[in-house]
Amino acid sequence: MTKKIFQIQIALKDFKPKIWRRILIPSNLLLSDFHMIIQTTMGWTNSHLHQFIKNRQYYLERVKDDPTWDEMDNVDYKKMKVSDLLKKEKDKIVYEYDFGDGWEHHIILEKILPIDANLKYPICLAGKMNCPPEDCGGVYGYAEMLEVLKDPKHEEYEDYIEWLGEDFDPKYFDKNEVNILLHL
Repeated sequence: MTKKIFQIQIALKDFKPKIWRRILIPSNLLLSDFHMIIQTTMGWTNSHLHQFIKNRQYYLERVKDDPTWDEMDNVDYKKMKVSDLLKKEKDKIVYEYDFGDGWEHHIILEKILPIDANLKYPICLAGKMNCPPEDCGGVYGYAEMLEVLKDPKHEEYEDYIEWLGEDFDPKYFDKNEVNILLHL
């Protein structure tokens, strides 16, 4: 496949308001590099396992010396590219991060574009809402946390403020900050 640029939307599944990012990446990007770009653009810290899912097939990094690997029907994605899973516009995959909290993301190939020599890839074009903090209990734990943060008299309010800091804003998103991080 000739190298093209994929316009991808990443959206956290099952949460409203929608937490999402729109990025441009090379079509021949390795899935391992795509994972790191998702981590950066969404705001995760790469502290947990992850996998890509398409048509009930699981694609993940093979953990060295994992005795259960051969019992599972997983595919080691070490040499796979994004274009191996996303081939045409509107193709979709799921990216799951942190199997305990179960953060699932819908990944949609929105457009296939020519390379623009004036742009440095990857690049984040847009997005909305802050990423939930790690280990907050998935979408339901995050929703509960946001409810507590609305009520300074709630018994758990101070614990959350101590954990998150007083500056945590669930609506905050700055694509310029994301793009700086993408190119460090």
